[in-house]
Amino acid sequence: MSVTLIPDVASPLTATRESKGDHFRICHVSMTLLTGGLERLLVEFGRHHDARRFDLRFVSLAELGPPADELRQMGFSVESVDLPKRGKLAALRSLRNILQRDRIDIVHTHNTYAHFYGTVAASWAGVPLVINSQHGRGCGPRAKDKLLFRLANLKAARVVGVSEDAAALCRGEDPWAASKTQVIWNGIDTSRFVYRGPANSPVAISVARLSPEKDFPTLLQAVSLVVREVPDFKLVMIGNGAERAKLEALADSLGIASNVDFLGERKDVPELLAQAGFFVSSSKSEGISLTILEAMAVGLPVVTTRVGGNPEIVLEGETGHLVPDQNPPALAAAMLKMLSQRAAWPTMGERGRQRVEQQFEIRTMIRQYEDLYAEVLGAKQS
Repeated sequence: MSVTLIPDVASPLTATRESKGDHFRICHVSMTLLTGGLERLLVEFGRHHDARRFDLRFVSLAELGPPADELRQMGFSVESVDLPKRGKLAALRSLRNILQRDRIDIVHTHNTYAHFYGTVAASWAGVPLVINSQHGRGCGPRAKDKLLFRLANLKAARVVGVSEDAAALCRGEDPWAASKTQVIWNGIDTSRFVYRGPANSPVAISVARLSPEKDFPTLLQAVSLVVREVPDFKLVMIGNGAERAKLEALADSLGIASNVDFLGERKDVPELLAQAGFFVSSSKSEGISLTILEAMAVGLPVVTTRVGGNPEIVLEGETGHLVPDQNPPALAAAMLKMLSQRAAWPTMGERGRQRVEQQFEIRTMIRQYEDLYAEVLGAKQS
């Protein structure tokens, strides 16, 4: 494996400040702008940032999708450097040119590959500051991920984990950057998810990409155990992905096809959440799950796996139940327990809504990032 070294380049901060006063230019760099939790957060940055202090741009290393369209509709510059087709050097050169053209003050990278490419391009362009957010559990599972993460961190001003779990893993994966690693919890726009409370019916809902890390086979196997005790139990699954055909076949082979509704991608998720009794997730890996936060904002109790940031969101017995991952019997037992607690659902839902409002609101998250921008800019100037 070859690794590009990150060059030292003089900072143009003084010239930038003279031209823009106290208005700072931030460029968000991500791997894609397709449908996903990270990309949804970038759209929220566009909606809720402080436009009096910060100008935003968005660059994807690869594909663009609906989030890019939303950002463009709001008037933001959104570009792709098309790394898969053009190759590494051409993509880096394009990213460098964008950063120079727009005289960027901070490059805000998201996850490890965008962090590495964004940091190389920032150093090449003379951008003084890079901040990285890690949205999953640490920087990635492979040795290559850890190496790229450590190399990029040599130039990073801060590394942000979206959960305490993610930040702890990042510190372990790069001990040399531990002192500049911190936590900013993900958030959602609670105004878009009106509190309605749980429906009084034996219906669970799950919202996620149908991808391997979400481990829907475990959920379907758990459902097959639940329906033995509660034959009218229903699972509503919202989302699409490469695993859909396999999951539909599995539901059929387990004899639960009539108990599981695959609805695909939907734009009316808040309304669908309000028709369920509780939310369920079987994920093997999470940072801070936006879909769990959205379900809690609507007022649903939650059954989910004890992975990543989930225990930081869901309080056992108060807002839901936590179970080991990849364990269908344990997940089924928690779902049956939840079904037996129907009288407690409204109280659990109210506590969940309060927790999201107090700890996981999108405006709080973005203000914390903007305070961080101001802090590192101040430190660079002093």
